[in-house]
Amino acid sequence: MPVIPPPPARTLPAALLCDMDGTLVDTEHQWLDAVAGFLREQGLAATDEVLADFAGAPVDTAAERLVHTYGVRLGVTRTAARLDEDFTAKVASGVTVQPGALRLLDRARGLGIPAALVTASERHVADLVLRTLGAHRFALSVTSGEAPRGKPHPDPYLAAAAGLGVDPADCLAVEDTPTGAAAALAAGCRLLAVPSVPGIVPGPRTAVVASLEDVDLADFPFPRPA
Repeated sequence: MPVIPPPPARTLPAALLCDMDGTLVDTEHQWLDAVAGFLREQGLAATDEVLADFAGAPVDTAAERLVHTYGVRLGVTRTAARLDEDFTAKVASGVTVQPGALRLLDRARGLGIPAALVTASERHVADLVLRTLGAHRFALSVTSGEAPRGKPHPDPYLAAAAGLGVDPADCLAVEDTPTGAAAALAAGCRLLAVPSVPGIVPGPRTAVVASLEDVDLADFPFPRPA
């Protein structure tokens, strides 16, 4: 009889590293609304195709793209300030928590899995959102400018894993955009994707679900990479 090898050992994540906008709270639409409003003010089209290019992007990256790719004449600094002001005002007016987000965070805490917030938003925006999510649910947070490079580079996820004292390969990142997914995978994390825009495909380290309500960490561990 042939010997059938045992299945790979399955372990819970050492840490849960969560994106914020569009993943835990429905602020990705507020961000894209801010970009769309700015584009229209500049006489530029704000089509779904154009806006998809800004999903998950930090303010500074979006401003550089608007100036260098779309020809906005305000300059990067003034463009970034306008985007930040509009987006912050939208978030300050109230945010909606994504279905299943708090249950996921509380489940992680109950299983002894620390959580970190890893967002491309500015610190002042993250702090506004943490009032809704509950800062006590996170061991730490990494926001725009607090790592050498932002998403889609791996630096924010590497910084979060280092801050928690865990190996990125043992972490489960939760993301909603291709930009964030690229950052998490480049850092070596396993990825749970809840897409808000197209572009994330399942893979050996990537699981895609329609909603965080579909996830229970106790039943959803990935095989430990060989």
